[in-house]
Amino acid sequence: MNWEERIEINPKVLVGKPVIRGTRLAVEFVVELLANGWSESQIIDNYTGITHEDISACLHYATEMLKSERVYLTSAKP
Repeated sequence: MNWEERIEINPKVLVGKPVIRGTRLAVEFVVELLANGWSESQIIDNYTGITHEDISACLHYATEMLKSERVYLTSAKP
């Protein structure tokens, strides 16, 4: 899946949050719906024009961002 075809980052849309291309639905929002128990079909039924491929692109985008995340340990203070 090439999420770049379906996810866009535009400073003029939702202050640059990644969204499904041509919408104002943020990737973060779609992932949150799934985390809260919404099914893919519920999302598609409630948000006109959203497809299985759009939802999959959101998950691929989130996965790629998490894989690229770097954690730096610092010494803990007592």
